[in-house]
This record gives sequence, C-alpha cells and structure tokens, in this order.
Amino acid sequence: MFRKLDSVEQHFLELESRLSDPEMANRPAEFRKLSQEHASLQEIVNEYRNYRKLRDELVANKELVYETDPELSAMAKDEVKRLEVEVEASKRNLQILLLPKDPNDEKNILLEIRAGAGGDEAALFVAELFRLYQRYGERQGWRVEVLSANATGLGGFKEIIAEITGQRVYSRLKWEGGVHRVQRVPETEAQGRIHTSTVTVAVLPEAEEVDVTINPVDLRIDVFRSGGAGGQGVNTTDSAVRITHIPSGLVVVCQDERSQHKNKDKAMKILRSRLLDIETERAAKTHADARRSMVGTGDRSERIRTYNFPQGRITDHRIAVTLYQLPEVMEGKIDELIGALQAFYQMEALKAQGLAPVNSISQS
Repeated sequence: MFRKLDSVEQHFLELESRLSDPEMANRPAEFRKLSQEHASLQEIVNEYRNYRKLRDELVANKELVYETDPELSAMAKDEVKRLEVEVEASKRNLQILLLPKDPNDEKNILLEIRAGAGGDEAALFVAELFRLYQRYGERQGWRVEVLSANATGLGGFKEIIAEITGQRVYSRLKWEGGVHRVQRVPETEAQGRIHTSTVTVAVLPEAEEVDVTINPVDLRIDVFRSGGAGGQGVNTTDSAVRITHIPSGLVVVCQDERSQHKNKDKAMKILRSRLLDIETERAAKTHADARRSMVGTGDRSERIRTYNFPQGRITDHRIAVTLYQLPEVMEGKIDELIGALQAFYQMEALKAQGLAPVNSISQS
C-alpha cells in the first residue's frame, strides 16, 4: 500500500514539474489533460502527506511518554491517544482513496420505480417512494424531472421514470436499485390486516451519445395519440412516441409532452441509459466473484429493503441495519442509510483488492 502511495506522490510531483514548464503554454490540449490528472491525484497526495505528518507526531510523542517530567509525560500520553485514532482514520481514508474509481459516479441518473406485487397498494407506494427520492434530491440541491409516468386512479403509479441531475448523483443513489418491500394496513382494508407489497427500483447512470452507439437502422419509431385523462392537446394529436430497439427488444414509450419531438428526445434518453445498463451488467457478470464489491450493478431481483409502517422501522437486508425512523426516512432523510451502504461496499471492495483491515496495516 505505501509503496503504491510513494509512486502516486512521485508521479504527482512529476506532473507539477511538467505543468510548470513554460513550453506547456504552447500545448493547451496537453496542459489541460495533465491538469486534470494532477487534480485527480491531489486528494490522495494531500491525505498521504497528512498521514506522514500524523505518524511522525505520534512517534515523537511516544518518546516523550518516558520523560522524567510527569506533566510532560502526561501530556504526551494524551497526545498519543489522540494521534493513534487520527493515524488509523487516515490509513482508512488512504485505503478507500486507492480503490478503483467508478467511472459512473459523476453521472446523472435515470430513476425508474415500478409497482410489483400488491396491486393498488404497490402503485401507491411507488408514488411515496418517488416522493422520498424527490425530497432527498431537494436536500442535495439536485434537479428532478419526470420523463414518463403511468398513473393510476388512486394517486399511485404503475411506473414512473425521472431524470435526476446534480453533483455526484449516481455515487449517492447507486445502491438503491432492487426490490423494496412495504408492510402496512391499506386504507381500503376494513379488518386492519397488514398487507405486503413490493416495488422495484432501478438506478441507471445517464448515458451520453458517446457512451452508447445506436444505429438508426436498429430502431423502429412509432407515433400515436397519447392516452390518459384527456384535455386540450393531450390525446388529439399524434405526439406520443414508442421506440423499439430491435436487437435488444427494448421498448420505450413517452407521451407526457405535447410535442412529439420532446417525447422522442426523452425516449432516446431512457433507451440509451437502459442499453448502457445492460452493458454494465454484462461486464460485471464476467467478474461474478467480486460482483458485490463492484459499483452500480446491484441485483434487482433481490429484496434489499423493508418498510414496516406499523412498527415505524426500515430495514436494509444487505447490511442488516434497522432504523426506527420510518417517518423521517419517508421525508427523504436517508443519509444514514446511504452512509452505511457506502461504508459496507467500500469494505467489500477493500477485501476484493486483498487489502487487510485497517488495524492490521502498519509501516515501519
């Protein structure tokens, strides 16, 4: 680990030297590329330097513990306790910073929520779960735009697809994909029996045109009149768009906009992200043994979370974490859950990299 860190720091210094060369002003493309690489290494180099500083202070204070001056010795013992904690924390940060970066972490996402088992109750929970993510996005300063929605008559959704844009959206929400189970008494249940329903969540990194190549001849595009409740311009023109990607069989329908052009753009955005997700899944399956430590490809057939309303608890089954804060969670306060998931998968990734737990790492 430390040999690798020494190598990273040496490369960082070499980049600084090259960037300070006056001749670099005549090579703007190379200067921009080197600047980006330099910036990407800044955090880990700063942390490594901080680690060495803390380690040196710890060594110095351990020597002072044996001073004959009792006051100085006592102060040194207090410093040793503090520094030991900070050194271990810095080691952990370095381990995490050395992990391979997920290329999708900086991307925006398409969030797809669909009703599973449970009929109207499942559709209602789709709406509530979407509201949860909408509230969380507001807290993060993100923008949430609905691309497609299939509403039910009771205020729920059979399916809703939204684009969430902002800073590092995928890095925060990538673990949300999977089956979400809700246990509660529906309003229509006369005898007060608890029903169990499920919804599925997919978190897809938004694909740019450069990420996925789509041959126009592979697409079948149909236009038709929008369905729904009616109203001026809603179902009086052929504005709805259905795009079929023939090689994969994927079908995307968008009819929320009055403009055929806008519906087509939204449908293509959804299609690109679904195709990118298929490629990501295929790549992950080639490394099945390490899959749980890889990023962004949670198995959607797996029940990941239960929302138990009678007991006011939420349980994430992947990490065996239960919180009795369901009302707060439903208002979008999910930072504690996301933090616990990130810590778990970082540890899984460390194991997959063959790195020992923090406490067992030392450097002479």
